[in-house]
Amino acid sequence: MQSVLHKVVGPKEVHPGNLDGRVAIVTGGALGIGYEVSRALALAGVKVIMVNRKEEQGADAIETIKKEKADAQVEWKHCDMGNLKEVKEVFTSLRESLERLDFLVLSAGINTNQYGEDADGIDRHFGVNYLGHYYVCNQLWPLLRKTGKLGEKPAPRIVFESSEMHRTAPSDVHFGSLEEINDSSMDPTRLYGRTKLAMILFAKFGLRDRVIKPNGDNVYALSVHPGAVNTAMQQQWKDAYPGITGKLLSNAMLFMGRDPEQGSYSALWALTSDEIEEKNMNGFYFNDPGQPGKETSQASDENLGSALWDLSQRIITDKIGKDALVDWNAKA
Repeated sequence: MQSVLHKVVGPKEVHPGNLDGRVAIVTGGALGIGYEVSRALALAGVKVIMVNRKEEQGADAIETIKKEKADAQVEWKHCDMGNLKEVKEVFTSLRESLERLDFLVLSAGINTNQYGEDADGIDRHFGVNYLGHYYVCNQLWPLLRKTGKLGEKPAPRIVFESSEMHRTAPSDVHFGSLEEINDSSMDPTRLYGRTKLAMILFAKFGLRDRVIKPNGDNVYALSVHPGAVNTAMQQQWKDAYPGITGKLLSNAMLFMGRDPEQGSYSALWALTSDEIEEKNMNGFYFNDPGQPGKETSQASDENLGSALWDLSQRIITDKIGKDALVDWNAKA
């Protein structure tokens, strides 16, 4: 419904101004919300690198953007966020080839769906939506730190596409072990909600408190809620809850949801608003442009954030090796 009444109902519109010379990486950047973020940044003069699994999506996205802006600087890279080895290869290459990185948008993911495991034997919701993005941040951190030292505004920003669905995370989640994560009996909505909770915790108690503050990095880590958005992901409700329930949920989301452009506004605001730096809003969660969200007690739990950080490091080193992680203090 909001998409039908785009100009009347919905979030405040956000259209970035001139950002010539800046560089962005957008996971999931060739489809849905991620595409709209990629498009808006490219039209503003940003060099945009979209990261997705399907090459045809990347080709279509580039063609469409260039029809609007023939000289748009937009590229596509393949990566499966549920394959940690591939994440390391792709983002190590990007770190070594780029001179700067101003915007990192973590939008790739799967919606509420049945339990399954990714290429690393990890719950695919957790692996794709959260852990792969944790690893992306780690691999790119020296480049983000280097860019922050330039002292330009806006300073480098990382934006996680989280969700108000973080409220559906299991009440007993404690991020203690991979065995806890790989609970095949967990309801699909809770599997999804747990990943959105993890994003908020990582931005605040991971990046902000464990990396940015101790090192004095000029980088901002934020999480946002895009709203229920009319994308192909809403069809996954039918897989999550086979039968009439899934169909009803899918149809309801498609009818009431925002269009993808509206869904991009929260991320675009978090990426470009002067208010972020003026008010030192590092680590904040926003449920609409300029509107800090009301997080759950879990999302405000420093101990839970610490447990998530430790678990993330353990899983990656167990799966990839002792040298898998870049030193968070390392220079580019």
